[in-house]
Amino acid sequence: MIQETYSAAANPEVYEKGNLHVLFAGESQTRADHRVGPKVYDYFLLHFIEQGKGSYQTEFSAFDLGEGDCFLIHPEQLVTYASDVAEPWRYRWIAFTGAEAAGLVHRAGFTPERPVLRDGKDSIIPQLLRRVLQAFQSKKTSSHLLSLGLLHELMAEAQETLVKESAIPFGEAGVQRIVKQMIHYMTSQYAHPVSIEQMCSSLGYNRAYLSRIFKKETGITPVTYLLKLRIDKSRQLLRERPELSIEQIAASVGLTDPLYFSRQFRRFHHESPSEYRRSVTSRSTK
Repeated sequence: MIQETYSAAANPEVYEKGNLHVLFAGESQTRADHRVGPKVYDYFLLHFIEQGKGSYQTEFSAFDLGEGDCFLIHPEQLVTYASDVAEPWRYRWIAFTGAEAAGLVHRAGFTPERPVLRDGKDSIIPQLLRRVLQAFQSKKTSSHLLSLGLLHELMAEAQETLVKESAIPFGEAGVQRIVKQMIHYMTSQYAHPVSIEQMCSSLGYNRAYLSRIFKKETGITPVTYLLKLRIDKSRQLLRERPELSIEQIAASVGLTDPLYFSRQFRRFHHESPSEYRRSVTSRSTK
């Protein structure tokens, strides 16, 4: 017969109001057919199943769960969860709240309609949950900050699986999201000698697919967009940093060949970088 166990500890720092706060953490070997609910919580509560089986029911769906699975309870959602009669589950949990909690959960990929993560037996999540419990049991003043870091790491681990499961987006909203990711990538990386191939690899999509949807949404190819972005940034430097040479400006926008930079600058603006700088300088002195 399986022996029931239970251990939990609260955050030594009392929650009053804030952006994000881990309330408590715990672990338990449940008895056969251990049942919770139907009930609602006013905080987020995440469980990771280390062994055994059970079921989880929300207002939207029902799930059969086992070793390596997580289930997240959203605030104000009516839920019921129960361990299996023959193989009752042993699980760990963490409860958290705060103004930023819902955004963190959504970014990780959890939704009320999709509250389950099947991370597998080799998941690092139980290790993170164990560390939160140990930190709270130690009652150190640093345990609050440590719990926030571990919660973020936990959600990052969840995001790795949940976002990959829906990595190929369908519909107009999905395409627009990818294009925004591409624009963000190029805007943040233009100063480095990155390529479109590197961007596609970083985002995890086929280059032909990305080029097609990008041109459909913006009217130009990713190659042209990145080049135009670099040239526009170079114009700003030519105006604002007169002490920089043409070679230094080219390198500053991710173009290591000054001749190629000058040629592309003329292609977009019908004058060389030096001519543009002289014209800007002459206008400012008049």
